[in-house]
Amino acid sequence: MTRINRRTFLGAAAALAAPAAMSAARKKIPVGVQLYSVTKIAAGDLAGTLAGIKKMGYEGVEFAGYYNFANDPKGLRKLLDDNGLKVCGTHIQLRTMDGDGLKQTIEFNQTIGNPYLVVPSLPKENTATLAAWAKTADRFREIAEVVRPLKMYIGYHNHTAEFTPMEGQMPWDVFMTKAGPNVFGQLDIGHCQRAGADPAAYLKKYPGRAITVHIKEFHPDRRDALVGEGKVDWPAVFAACESVAGTQWYIIEEESRAYPGLEGIEKSLQNLKKLLG
Repeated sequence: MTRINRRTFLGAAAALAAPAAMSAARKKIPVGVQLYSVTKIAAGDLAGTLAGIKKMGYEGVEFAGYYNFANDPKGLRKLLDDNGLKVCGTHIQLRTMDGDGLKQTIEFNQTIGNPYLVVPSLPKENTATLAAWAKTADRFREIAEVVRPLKMYIGYHNHTAEFTPMEGQMPWDVFMTKAGPNVFGQLDIGHCQRAGADPAAYLKKYPGRAITVHIKEFHPDRRDALVGEGKVDWPAVFAACESVAGTQWYIIEEESRAYPGLEGIEKSLQNLKKLLG
C-alpha cells in the first residue's frame, strides 16, 4: 500500500478545496434584462411583464422607451418598486441630452432610480469618419462632466460597426480613448463577437469602463442561440467582468424573436445561471 505523508495529504486537500474557494470568491454581479427583448408584450401589459420578470429571478430592467409612462416617472417608479425591481439603465438617443433636454433627462431618470444613461445608436454624421467619432466622443465627455457629480453615468452601446476597421483604426478604440475614463462602453458581447473581435480582450483593454454589459450570444448558423449555445467564450468574459472591467450589471438582451412570450428571456436567465455556477 502506498504511504501518503502529511505534506502530500495537505497539498491534495488544498487542490480539492481550491475550486470551491474560487467559486465562493466570485464577484456577485446582479442580472437585469433589456425590455426591448419583450417590447411588444411590455407595451401591452407593462405591470404584468415586470411581475413576470421578477418571478423569473431578474433583479433589474433596462428601458428602451417608457411605454405609457413617458410623462409619469413617479408612476413608473411605483410600478418598479411594487415589483421589487431596480433600473439598470435606459437606452436614449444623444439628442435627448442636448440643451434643456439634458436637465429633463436627468430629472426623469433620477425619479425612476436610474444612474445609467446609454446611447444605443448614432446618426451617420456622428460615425462616418474617425474625426466624426472623435467629435462625438467629445460630446459624451461633456455630458459625463455634468452627470458625474450626480452619481450618474453616460455610456455608448456598440453594434458591429465599432469593431470594423476604419482608416486603419477601430472606431471603438477612437471613441473610448477620446471620450475619457468617465464615459463607459456598454459592450454588447454578441455584436462584438459577430464583428470578429474578442469581447474579453476589449473588456480588459478599458479597465473599469464596462459598468454594464449586454449578455447576448452569437452563433454563425443559429439566430435563436441563447446564452451558452454559441461561440462566445463566456468564462473569459465573466472573468474579465469580475476582475478588471468594473461591471455592475449583467443585462440580458434576447432579440431573436424566436421564442413566444417571455420564454426567451427566461431560458436565457436559466442558461446564464448555469454558466455562472
